[in-house]
This record gives sequence, C-alpha cells and structure tokens, in this order.
Amino acid sequence: QVQLVESGGGSVQAGGSLRLSCTTSAYTSSAYSMGWFRQAPGKEREGVAAIDSNGSTTYADSVKGRFTISKDNAKNTLYLQMNSLKPEDSAIYYCAETFAVLADPTDPHEYTYWGRGTQVTVSS
Repeated sequence: QVQLVESGGGSVQAGGSLRLSCTTSAYTSSAYSMGWFRQAPGKEREGVAAIDSNGSTTYADSVKGRFTISKDNAKNTLYLQMNSLKPEDSAIYYCAETFAVLADPTDPHEYTYWGRGTQVTVSS
C-alpha cells in the first residue's frame, strides 16, 4: 500500500508564499503521474498541478505563473511552491499518485493513492 504524507501547510497573508511537500512510500521516479489537488469547503476537489515521469508539468489556469510543481526522485518527495497566494487559494491541499496511464493529469478521479491533506489558509 502506497502512503503519502503532506506537510508545509499553514496560514499566510495574501501575496505570501508557502511550499508544500509530499513524501511517498513509493518511488516518485516510477509513478506515471503525481499531482496536487485542493478542496475548499462546499466545493469539489480540483486539480492544481501535476508532473509525470518525464518531468512534464500541467497546471490549472488559476495557478499558472504562481505555483510550481517539482519532485526530488532521490528523496521520493513531491513539492508545490506557491507564490503570490490569494484568499481563493485557501483549501485543503492533497497530493496524489498513480502508476496507471491517465488521460487528464489534473482529474482527481484518475489517481489511486492519496495523502490526508494539509490546510492552506490565505487571509486578505
């Protein structure tokens, strides 16, 4: 069973930065895709960013230019650098991993393994 553990969430003011980390018990190098997702109260879980085994990245339009996804295969860790944070970025952020080929890297339904999430709160 693959286990993922997120860390790095917290409370910041608008315009601030946070870096989320996600450590996986599996090899990040062997995952077909790893991604960050978020879910705000009363809203569906949405894809934020994803990175595949070749290092290709995909971002939601709402975070392009502000967030950067990366991974360190030596540490089996996925990262999400979040800059210029906005109140609407507030949510629980989850990391996820899949070893299966997928069509849409930002579709949460296509991921198999999930962390428990970390809270990000951005105040105005």
